[in-house]
Amino acid sequence: MQIERLMRQIQFITEIDKMKQIYRKNVVIGTERNENDAEHSWHLAMMAILLSEYAADPEMDLLKVVKMVLIHDLVEIDAGDTFCYDEEGYKDKEEREKKAAKRLFNMLPTDQAQEILSLWREFEDLNTPEARFAACLDRFQPLILNYNTKGHTWQIPGVTKEDVFKRNSLLKENASELWKFAEELIEDSVRKGFLKP
Repeated sequence: MQIERLMRQIQFITEIDKMKQIYRKNVVIGTERNENDAEHSWHLAMMAILLSEYAADPEMDLLKVVKMVLIHDLVEIDAGDTFCYDEEGYKDKEEREKKAAKRLFNMLPTDQAQEILSLWREFEDLNTPEARFAACLDRFQPLILNYNTKGHTWQIPGVTKEDVFKRNSLLKENASELWKFAEELIEDSVRKGFLKP
């Protein structure tokens, strides 16, 4: 029985290596190479550890946040990355990701599959302090990348200052100090010509 459990875990670990092949619109600072999902998730986990003091809820479970940010984009192995300003792509995003979650997470032993699915759903639903803070980081990290790459993804037609403010507005109530910092980055990006007013 134990060997079967281990084999399922190893199969899942092998499968999720594919995250390294899912490329996002953002580029890695100092390069012209697109960031992949694994890099993004690692960056969010480090941000969670370093920035947890700015979360609105001081009782927040940091380990849960770290788990969420490492898990949240696993579904993109099947569903692909949907650019946050792609309205058309969002029309079937939820359906694609639910299907992916079912396939991927069920590769694991039942107890782990249920835990990971539960954490993924919690992140998506934004109903807990941990999920909201994890989602704040998911929005704040691309903002930092864009600011440091002269607005690389903000150059895509149609992206405006209003869009970026709206995307990051979750920070306002859930990480107010980070929100103030984000506001300044957005305004400075407009001043520097990285972002359309």
